[in-house]
Amino acid sequence: MTARRSAPTVPQLHAHGTGYPGYSVSLACLPLSAALARRSARTTMKCWGLSEDLTTDAELIACELVTNAIRHSGHRNAQEPGHCRLTLERPAPSSVRIEVSDSSMTRPVKREPGEDETGGRGLVLVEALAVDWGVTRHPVGKTVWALLRAEP
Repeated sequence: MTARRSAPTVPQLHAHGTGYPGYSVSLACLPLSAALARRSARTTMKCWGLSEDLTTDAELIACELVTNAIRHSGHRNAQEPGHCRLTLERPAPSSVRIEVSDSSMTRPVKREPGEDETGGRGLVLVEALAVDWGVTRHPVGKTVWALLRAEP
């Protein structure tokens, strides 16, 4: 009597999308990181082939959100400055989501600065440029995000 061998089962492979394009970088909570955020946003937007207007808006938003993270992170020691994370994603071909995550639990507040004040306009600018923005709290820290849309 001969034993029948069944044909080996070949696993079925299915292609799955990897999600949408994204870029992420960890930045020290130091003033020079605002310029790095601006450059990172510009480079990413250019790699994605997006318009100059949208690129400029993304640069400004990334810079403002990172600047806020630096100012309000509570880290004042240049030897141990803490970190924030800048993330740019394309949830759809016509939109870009910019996020900055940090360990501070302090929720950002949009201010209405007076004409003589030199600061406090970051979130006003973000709100003016983005179609939406908000804050997501985490067990430790938060993520401030803004959504940009390209003109059709």
